[in-house]
Amino acid sequence: MSADPVVRNRIDRRRERTRNALLGAARKFLAEGRSAVSIQEITDAADVGFGSFYNHFTSKEELFDEAVRSVLQVYSEMRDEIVKLYDDPAEVFAVSFRMTGRLQRQAPEIVRVLLNSGMPVLLRDEGLAPRARRDIIAAQEAGRFEPMDPDMAVMAAGGALLGLLQLLDAQPGADAGALTDEMTFHVLRMFGMNKRSAQKLVSHPLPPQPQLVPDP
Repeated sequence: MSADPVVRNRIDRRRERTRNALLGAARKFLAEGRSAVSIQEITDAADVGFGSFYNHFTSKEELFDEAVRSVLQVYSEMRDEIVKLYDDPAEVFAVSFRMTGRLQRQAPEIVRVLLNSGMPVLLRDEGLAPRARRDIIAAQEAGRFEPMDPDMAVMAAGGALLGLLQLLDAQPGADAGALTDEMTFHVLRMFGMNKRSAQKLVSHPLPPQPQLVPDP
């Protein structure tokens, strides 16, 4: 006879809470640049039993990879919802870049997870890179950007973005909006957009930025 549905749901909720606690602890360690911690340190920070770890992850590396993926998923959902408002692929790219730069002030811990992941975050199949690649190709096909190898373009734009986020992290008093728009302008120019068109895109008002909070 199968277990009572109420009991099963209670167990599922407990498992989900444990998994979320482990992911939250991993994001915290990654944001602090402490990827060399032990599994015991992770379970202590998550306030769960050591043995519970292996009910959810096979290794610390798998947990950290999933923690990065969870951050990218939250970012992607936010970004995808916002860019539905735009038809011009160049503006989609510009809005994505401008809003991502501003995230450093809104969600610094999340941004530090990405920063401490380094350039390899631009090679992942989820999050920043595939969306930027799609936007760049669409803008090239629309004649808004000059032709450039899409993978090289993603690394160039991504490197500029990570550099911007690192600068904002190091300079908490800096104007994140102004610096982000300036960097967006230069990236658009790098992709072949003339000065007037690039300036127009970075001058448009942005939609309200939603709260960006990963699962507990």
